[in-house]
Amino acid sequence: MNLLNEEVTHKSFGKGKVIKYDASRVEVRFPLGIKKFIFPDVFGTHLVLVDPKLAELVDGIKQDVEKKRRERELELARIRAVEEAKRQRLLARKELIKNHKLSPASQAVFWCDDTEQDKIFTEWKVFTGLKKSGASAGTPNRLVRLHQNSCCLITARERGIPEKDRRILGVFMVAESFIGKLCEDGYIPAHSDYRFRFSDEESSQLLFWKYYINERYPNRMTWNSGRHRYFNNVWMAQILQEIVALKKGSEELELAQSFLEHFCQLNRLTETDLPKPNGALLRIK
Repeated sequence: MNLLNEEVTHKSFGKGKVIKYDASRVEVRFPLGIKKFIFPDVFGTHLVLVDPKLAELVDGIKQDVEKKRRERELELARIRAVEEAKRQRLLARKELIKNHKLSPASQAVFWCDDTEQDKIFTEWKVFTGLKKSGASAGTPNRLVRLHQNSCCLITARERGIPEKDRRILGVFMVAESFIGKLCEDGYIPAHSDYRFRFSDEESSQLLFWKYYINERYPNRMTWNSGRHRYFNNVWMAQILQEIVALKKGSEELELAQSFLEHFCQLNRLTETDLPKPNGALLRIK
């Protein structure tokens, strides 16, 4: 399609001739001088081609341009709606964080088997498991006590080993944006910095029952069912304190100490005031 030298008419400027055009502009010489217009928007409204076949072609181009423009506008509106929804979710999270009431037992310990341990420490997230009964059976568990102040402790007991020798394999603070009651997929992601996976030698020195106690049965060390348990914030601080001692002389000491300080700050604990561990393992006579 060639519009050069084509005759046009304008409501205000009268008859003219196209002297230049491209994908976005058209220039027309009128008796009063040269005028520039937006192409193809001006055609069919203020500017009309004398040649009806060319006018039809330009109208088709105009419709295509308007269609693409509407599509872009709809896409921008969709993006704005997504961004607004995201902003509202962030505001809701901030409100939850602001009004969060600190639970004295907002830590979680998991019993993980051999098949999933590598995956947990590679992907740095742990699955809460599925509900086994009720109307919501088959859906992921929500650990509603877990918040920004929470840690996840990964433990294991090998087959044939007594429960009292359950080892701590690793620990991580939950991701800073994590809120248990809003978790829908059942996965708890780890903090980008505060996380450890222990060597076999280290985990052999970190026995879970040294810190944990079933307050109803303080002398029992049993874990017969369930994938996870909540446990006390102070016990978690004691474990982190032990990790600091374990990491002395290593490159990870600074991280361990920072982890402990961060945890105590979020849980309103004073490191120097922490009691000594007094779990079920230490109560054996």
